[in-house]
Amino acid sequence: MFKGVDFFPHNTRLPVMQIRKYCIAVSWVAAMIAIALIYTKGLNFGIDFKGGSLFEIQSKSGPVDISDLRSKLGALGLGDIQIQSLDEPTDALIRVEQQQGGETAQQDAANKVQTALGDTIEIRRAEVVGPAVSGELKQAGVIAVSLAVVGILFYIWFRFEWQFGVAAILALVHDILITIGVFSLLGFEFGLTEVAALLTLAGYSINDTVVVFDRIRENLRRYKKMPLIELLNMSVNETLSRTVLTASTTFLAVLALYVFGTEVIRGFSFAMLFGILIGTWSSIFVAAPFLMWIGIKRDWSGSSAKEGAAAGKA
Repeated sequence: MFKGVDFFPHNTRLPVMQIRKYCIAVSWVAAMIAIALIYTKGLNFGIDFKGGSLFEIQSKSGPVDISDLRSKLGALGLGDIQIQSLDEPTDALIRVEQQQGGETAQQDAANKVQTALGDTIEIRRAEVVGPAVSGELKQAGVIAVSLAVVGILFYIWFRFEWQFGVAAILALVHDILITIGVFSLLGFEFGLTEVAALLTLAGYSINDTVVVFDRIRENLRRYKKMPLIELLNMSVNETLSRTVLTASTTFLAVLALYVFGTEVIRGFSFAMLFGILIGTWSSIFVAAPFLMWIGIKRDWSGSSAKEGAAAGKA
């Protein structure tokens, strides 16, 4: 009879709880650096959030001449114009900064660009976002991420206990903060597509964390006298194979999107790639240590969490 391939050693026992202080310290430092980058360097907001015009073009007569395009469009007096080559030599992205004068001025600038490109350039996609709309989109993005985090908090609280909910949200905020910090550090464009990636990441990360927490709750009921550190460590290791294999297969799928996908989804793919890595780290090395630090009760009969809190200080 054919036996399944063992991709992951079943007897693996990582000392997760024994090194929890170092893991929390690394995550804490990374989160603080991310916050500092966001406040000092800021994010490279895309057209969605800062307004302006975006054109995805394709040359009908061979590779795009970037220098010639810069000369033509620079003579229009529209301010900062960015031209970016895409994967295909015949394709390029043109970004024009937000114009003074509202929606009408923005549309006039888009018309000037289309005229200057001529008949040899085909405009495959055009987006024009005014200042009012960009402000609303930015606010909507912040609200969407915030509501997602609050909704996840109440879901975990309802399904488990409030300690699990707080620990899950701490780990989730950690994932989102560090991912945004990487975008700030690398200067990658951040728009609505990247917000969608953060929301997707939130769902993916919390799913991994719930699997770990479910095993912890199950073991809390099963092993009444096992030391809390040992029980948490055993629970994390019992779900380790599932966490790593799920992350690996998801990472490969998103990697294909990043390598072979178009420029339109490049930011989304990168956010998901990094988010999978940091989300897997938090599910293994952050969520359970946070739970121990907050303190959990040993049974579900309503007893206090004093034992869990005392063990967390050890």
